[in-house]
Amino acid sequence: IIEAGHPIPDEKGVDGTKELLEILQRADEKTLIVCLISGGGSALLTLPVAGVSLEQIRILTGNLIKSGAAISEINSVRKHLSCVKGGYLAKMAYPATVLTLIISDVVFDPPDVIASGPTVPDLSTYKDALNVLKRYDLIDKTPQTIINYFIRGIHEDIPETPKDGDRVFTKVRNIIIGNNRRALTGAESQAKELGYKPNIISNTIEGETRKAAAFHINYIKSLITDKNSKLKFPICLLSGGETTVTVRGTGKGGRNQEFALACAIELKGMDGICVLSCGTDGIDGPTDAAGAISDGETCNRGRLLGNEAQMFLDNNDSYTFFKSLGNLIIIGPTHTNVMDLRIILLDERCLKN
Repeated sequence: IIEAGHPIPDEKGVDGTKELLEILQRADEKTLIVCLISGGGSALLTLPVAGVSLEQIRILTGNLIKSGAAISEINSVRKHLSCVKGGYLAKMAYPATVLTLIISDVVFDPPDVIASGPTVPDLSTYKDALNVLKRYDLIDKTPQTIINYFIRGIHEDIPETPKDGDRVFTKVRNIIIGNNRRALTGAESQAKELGYKPNIISNTIEGETRKAAAFHINYIKSLITDKNSKLKFPICLLSGGETTVTVRGTGKGGRNQEFALACAIELKGMDGICVLSCGTDGIDGPTDAAGAISDGETCNRGRLLGNEAQMFLDNNDSYTFFKSLGNLIIIGPTHTNVMDLRIILLDERCLKN
């Protein structure tokens, strides 16, 4: 087992990748290779293309993560700067038979996006990768070496990533064995055992975190104000997916902590509603927390400590806010990742709001 950096790649990841490729070199047409893929693979499986340094990849990755780009967009860039992502691992394994078992950490479970699809035909292009940098105003922040590399790819001066129809995929099978839907189904069963009336809102929540929080609160408000809905309490609302945060402040936090804080502001003064949002991998952003818990009293409790929730949200400093309240969820790494899990509990008091 080789531990390496995530979400920003490091030298250990490069060393581990080289060691893996040495193993592949011993494979032939009679070899069966079982490849286990899960979330985080894009950072852990790292080998930059010739002419691009690891440090340049690290800087670009950090900028992409802070930009608010979707994971599919981020990974289209990653795939076109890697010797192993975007189907290249399958190419290196050919003519061996490859069985890839995948735990998905991406909405809708697209195999080409999960861990940047090392054994899957790549659907993206050099042009797509360059357009991502343009879309999020990252051209001026990206080393010219990388820009030039993408332009060379667009002009077909260097090969594209392996595509559908390439013979290297004739002996590859990719199977999804775990995903967010299964996690939500498990949570639903547990909620029933605990006496709650569970309802899965969606397992495909994505987009800007604050907008996702507003969507959930509006869903709750419409639910409790609908005179035709015959609610049976206690209720457990569940949702999954993976949102993004456009970082504009200088604080510390993650998308789940930011979700909980945004919900707290929307729920200010409301009774009978409690929100939990956490990453199933146990790590939310560059913190030691998986997420946080909030309710209608969270903002008032913060104010008593001299902390205004909106100021902390504006500074992307949700970790500091929740740490002061003791409302962080700290469980340590779970060693798996099927995106995020949100649990919202409602009791009869919510009808009085």
